[in-house]
Amino acid sequence: MSPAYILKRIVLVGYTLLVVSLIVFAITQILPADAAVMMLGENATTEALSALRTKMGLDASIWAQYGHWLAGVLRGDFGVSMRTGQPVGPVMIEALGRSLLLALFSIVLMLVLALPLGIIAAVRRGRIADLLVSVISYIGVSLPEFVTATLVVLVLADWLQWLPATGYVPLTENPLQGLRHLVLPVLTISVILIAHVSRMVRSELVDVLHTDYVRAARLKGLPKRTVLYKHALRNALLPTITIVALDVGYLLGGVIVVEEIFALPGIGRQLIVAIQSRDLPSIQAGALIMAATYAIASFLADIAYARLDRRIQYD
Repeated sequence: MSPAYILKRIVLVGYTLLVVSLIVFAITQILPADAAVMMLGENATTEALSALRTKMGLDASIWAQYGHWLAGVLRGDFGVSMRTGQPVGPVMIEALGRSLLLALFSIVLMLVLALPLGIIAAVRRGRIADLLVSVISYIGVSLPEFVTATLVVLVLADWLQWLPATGYVPLTENPLQGLRHLVLPVLTISVILIAHVSRMVRSELVDVLHTDYVRAARLKGLPKRTVLYKHALRNALLPTITIVALDVGYLLGGVIVVEEIFALPGIGRQLIVAIQSRDLPSIQAGALIMAATYAIASFLADIAYARLDRRIQYD
């Protein structure tokens, strides 16, 4: 792979995160919250508030505050929480790990189910299998996360009582219980992912199966399985990689809702708590970390795309 292509993508990721950091910092500056008042309380004296603002650099210009904050972020220091008085970085990174675990299981389940469903629908186009996959896809895309969450909780947790409805147990403490608590959130997130990706795989594979090079491969007498998996599927998956990368953005948004519903202490729930309590350093850290996660996922998708289609490196 061309080093220039990788370098260009790394620079793009850095530029994107710089712009996001500016936006996040600007938004938090206009929120109706005074950091000094929130840390010392409304009954604090004017002298104490003034001294704390000077200590925290809040009396400096906006650009000076942004430069100080950005320098800290580059060192891995996201500041101190106004709510708890503890460093924000370790808390957010730990919460991110829980969210990534949820996202990882959801993506694996999506790939395991969406790819076969899309392939079956494309190969059996116009038949009952294709119709069933299409119906499932339309239903999955139409259901928002809170509706799906309500349904899976009612059926699997309340009615059948197979799984716990809410809560979180670290896998390091009790792997079995930890997995049982993750099943419902993973199912909730995976429904729309499976619907989205299976439709994309089906659409792209149908188009590829009607191309000239696939017809030529069939005329050569190659087995149908070889034509499908070696020639057609490889090219049909190229747009799917982009869709999966874009779905990471959905995951980061959907995880916030799902974590709140199922009481999972991930970064989405941490961000909601920070917003409710006007905890500016936590809001800044959570938003920037989520943006960085999405940017890195897009970068990895670009690399995978270029590996499958080497022409992209020279565009």
